[in-house]
Amino acid sequence: MSKIRTRFAPSPTGRMHVGNLRTALYAYLIAKHEDGDFLLRIEDTDQERYYEGALDIIYHTLEMAGLQHDEGPDKDGGVGPYVQSERQKQGIYLKYAKQLIEQEKAYYCFCTPERLESLKQTIVTESGETKEINVYDKHCLHLSKEEIEEKLASGIPYVIRQNSPTEGETTFHDELYGDVTVPNAELDDMILIKSDGYPTYNFANVVDDHLMGITHVVRGNEYISSSPKYTLLYQAFGWEEPKYIHCPLITDENHAKLSKRSGHSSFEDLLEQGFVPEAIVNYVALLGWSPESNEEIFSLEDLIREFDYHRINKSPSVFDIGKLKWMNGEYIKAMDPVRFKEMVMPYLKKVIHRDLDYDKILPLIQTRMEVLPDAEELVDFFDELPDYDVQMYCHKKMKTNLQNAYEILQEEYEILKDHEDFSLEGLHDRLMEYITAKEIKNGTGLWPIRTAVSGKQSTPGGAFEIMEILGKEESLRRMEVGIEKLKAAQ
Repeated sequence: MSKIRTRFAPSPTGRMHVGNLRTALYAYLIAKHEDGDFLLRIEDTDQERYYEGALDIIYHTLEMAGLQHDEGPDKDGGVGPYVQSERQKQGIYLKYAKQLIEQEKAYYCFCTPERLESLKQTIVTESGETKEINVYDKHCLHLSKEEIEEKLASGIPYVIRQNSPTEGETTFHDELYGDVTVPNAELDDMILIKSDGYPTYNFANVVDDHLMGITHVVRGNEYISSSPKYTLLYQAFGWEEPKYIHCPLITDENHAKLSKRSGHSSFEDLLEQGFVPEAIVNYVALLGWSPESNEEIFSLEDLIREFDYHRINKSPSVFDIGKLKWMNGEYIKAMDPVRFKEMVMPYLKKVIHRDLDYDKILPLIQTRMEVLPDAEELVDFFDELPDYDVQMYCHKKMKTNLQNAYEILQEEYEILKDHEDFSLEGLHDRLMEYITAKEIKNGTGLWPIRTAVSGKQSTPGGAFEIMEILGKEESLRRMEVGIEKLKAAQ
């Protein structure tokens, strides 16, 4: 068996869609599972959609996701160039298109845009919707050799079209769907070379996959309808077809195709929303593939070991942002503290403008977050005491009401006013001494002071941790505010 070679062939048209990331990931895993090669090829034949800076986005995304390519524009493996516009300048695609013309499997088409427009047909789909389609009538297939040479010499714009058969059937094999057969009458004569001299995606990827020795092609199942045309090209050239793996559609929670409007359709969108790369990759792997076990947390190394493309599902996969948040939270919890600090500090500094010991804050929040921006709401009270409702002091479970909270907070204030040791241990020992002497439950004694120093119903850490971080002066100031609030409510 020859060495497995897969490729990821994105177009440089903007941010990388989650579906494209999944294609790259699956192609990478298929290759690495068998110790094969993973290639990066840039398909920039659609010059009108070229996006400045998109190539950098592709490199950055693959690097962040950990998908290191073995060959590509920056790593020549002997079958380059790996950028289609560069291959086009070398005449690679025109050479193979002319070979098909000689075999009568392709032909020059000089039809004007106006004539092509007149060929459009309106059909009614199975769902009852009307749709316009282009069906070329093979008009230029019947031009004589002399007519063709005359038009070429005159500089009349042309395209090169595939000469698809109109009778019989074409069958291709997919690793997930099995044999797929399509009546040839349904196949249009697709364009191979455009009027600007560039190949179409459909033609270039067949030529390049063959010349680069690609053994397995991973792509979305929207390309199933085009695959018979690829099969005809492979047959015309006498080339062996690669194995096809067509992946299921990714939908949003409403079962509509995942789009930019969802706000989380691209890898960069998700990074900006505070998801970590490893969690994104882990989650995207499960959008259409399921392992043999019930495990859900997989490192990239785990995925390489476990991935079997035969376990890819055919039914659409729902992108559940809630599930991704849960998974992201698990990755944050397990994160090395040094890396966690590096990743979360930009969010902390957005909302904390005072000089505090962040190393004491970080352990309190690491287990309470799903996405990195959660840190802002968790810690904003450290910067400024929020305005809060005095009723927050009333807690049925803690057995506190406005009256006893006022009394307890006043007494605790007097105790701490003359207490110098505001370390965690010093605060714990002094306040627990007070609680024991007063013969009240821990919650009854600690709820009023935690409320006063945080102004929040829920906080990372308790009263001792918060006061240690805030320090004596700020803690006492906040307790004074609480006492005044409670006094006014009496």
